[in-house]
Amino acid sequence: MDQDIQDKLDATAFRRLLSHLDSRKDVQNIDLMILADFCRNCLGKWYKSAADDLGIDLSSDEARERIYGMPYAQWKESHQLPATPEQLAAFEARKK
Repeated sequence: MDQDIQDKLDATAFRRLLSHLDSRKDVQNIDLMILADFCRNCLGKWYKSAADDLGIDLSSDEARERIYGMPYAQWKESHQLPATPEQLAAFEARKK
């Protein structure tokens, strides 16, 4: 497989991941961190890092908005719940 085809497949899969996460706003970032050791914020940081690597001027807020589909503050206000004691305990336990 040549690099152009691989890049197209990677981009399509990434867009599908974003769409899936957008359809599952009930899945909290802390749940993603507990289960997969990454979350939407991580994706935003990776997106920003990719832009930096390519010399593209993109702010952290712009990168996060690409991942969340809206400004992070708006997403947080509309969809983020406070972490439960159980979630916090599981998050801490995974660090060990």
